[in-house]
Parts: sequence; C-alpha cells; structure tokens
Amino acid sequence: MQPTPIFDPTQSSSFSKLPCSSNLCKALTDSNCNDGCGYLYGYGDHSTTQGVMASETFTFDQVSVPNIGFGCGNDNQGIGLDQSAGLVGLGRGPLSIVSQLHTGKYSYCLTSLGDSKTGSVLFGSLASSVNTNGVPVTTPLIKNPSPYKQSFYYLSLEGITVGTTRLPIPKSTFAIKDDGSGGVIIDSGATVAHLEDTAFKLVTKAFKEQINLPVAEGNPTELDLCFSLPSGTSDISVPPLLFHFNGADLDLPRENYMFPDPDRGLMCLAMRGSSNGMSIIGNFQQQNTLVLHDLDKQTLSFTATKCDQL
Repeated sequence: MQPTPIFDPTQSSSFSKLPCSSNLCKALTDSNCNDGCGYLYGYGDHSTTQGVMASETFTFDQVSVPNIGFGCGNDNQGIGLDQSAGLVGLGRGPLSIVSQLHTGKYSYCLTSLGDSKTGSVLFGSLASSVNTNGVPVTTPLIKNPSPYKQSFYYLSLEGITVGTTRLPIPKSTFAIKDDGSGGVIIDSGATVAHLEDTAFKLVTKAFKEQINLPVAEGNPTELDLCFSLPSGTSDISVPPLLFHFNGADLDLPRENYMFPDPDRGLMCLAMRGSSNGMSIIGNFQQQNTLVLHDLDKQTLSFTATKCDQL
C-alpha cells in the first residue's frame, strides 16, 4: 500500500489529460484512445502501470515547471510500485523527466540499502556542483544502433578484476552486437548487477576460489551464488572487485557487491547471470556513489560519496 497520499487530479487546477495526437502519447509503445491517451507500461522488474497520460506542474524544491507529461496510473502492480507514489524515468527517451526538462546534466546519489535517509537527484548546473571528497572517474556513454534501445545508457566495459586477477574475459563479451543486442547499461531502477553468462561464470568461479567458505547448497535466495557463514562470524575477508570501463576503473566497496543475510547465515554475491546477453550495473552497485550523466559531453562519472551527507 502506498504510504503517501494518493494524487487526486480533481483537486488540481493545472492537471490536464494529454490527447492522442500529442508527441508524448505517440512515443508510447502501448496506448489507446478510449478516454484521452490511455497507456499500459511495464518495467524490468515486471511491475506494470496502467492509466492515462496527462500533464501537470511539477515542483522541484523551489522551482515549478509547468506542462510536464506523466502517466497518471489507476492500476499499478508489482514490487516497484508497491510502496511508492510512482517511478521517475531518467532515460534518454522522450518520456523521461530528463528529456522533458531539456537538461544537459543530471546526477543521483543513492544511500546504503536500509538507510533511513534518502538519496538525492540533481538536475542542470546543480548536478555537478556537489562538494564531495572523492575523485571522479569518467567514461564515455555509447550509443546502441537499435532504434528500440535508445533510452538506455550504455557503457564500454572492458574487463573485470576479482582480487588481483584480471579475468580472461574477451572485450567482445560486453560489446553491443550489430543487431543491438548485448552491451552493458547502467540502470538506477535495476537492483543487482546482471552479467553476460560466460563472464558471470568466470566471476563466480573467481569468488569461489578466493573466499574460504562453503558454497550454500539449496540456496533459498534469488541470487546465484551464496556462501554459508560460520555461526557467530561477521568479519569475513572477501576479494576486491573492479569493473574496468573505457577510461575509468570502478573500485567497488564490499557492501556494493556482497549482500549479508545473517538471518539465513549467508553472504551472497549481489549479481546474477544474464541469458539474453545484456549486462546491467544495478543500483546495489551504485550505493554511496555520485553518478553524473553529462549528456552534452556524452560521459558518465562515478565519485565515491557519503550520499546521506549531501
């Protein structure tokens, strides 16, 4: 159940349904014209929302922006929409808030899993004006040739190191194929990382070899690799994990790739294999990291940051 008050469009003087002739309605992949621009939209976690496209005035801190298009849902289903008032689209497509604000930059900083403090999303000049003590690393954003995948942020992942061993993963493993399949995206809406299957098998093999714990049998979680923790043990040594992007090495802190499950006596790798060839850097891997999208320069930067202190 949504904990915040449900939006009532009848109480708003600036709410307006969008006609089917609007550009935003035409950008939908599944719409109808029974009563304005009706829509049905699905997300990667299998959440769905159904309702009508509308425009409204959105207020960000002290700034109000009129005529922002959004989906006013009357039937929202799934985990992603269960405890929230909605989802904010940050992709490259025309429906996203980023595209509608015509901002050249935006950044976000996600707090730790379970942290009571909220993270931040910053648009425009504010996106890169955050004072952090970390040193940013920057990698180019790359384009997918497929017209159906233009909304994703693709990165050039060139390799992975577990411990001190750079894994024998060919660069072509993470490349975008001619038909638009494959590649690596960064997604604030996905929870854990998904790696192309052959690369994932090499990663899990390396962790099994370098962590001196038994692999959990009959794993009750949705994660593919968990280790059984000895009773009363909390401080387990785990090897470092680095993602080697074009021009940027992302050194992940332990809490961004190892998920402790003390109630079950487990420690799990917060990654899964990807059978469709596409790899995803999820929000678990982005905790306490300022992630800056510079759409003018077509770059993405990572800066280690205590997001609860911004």
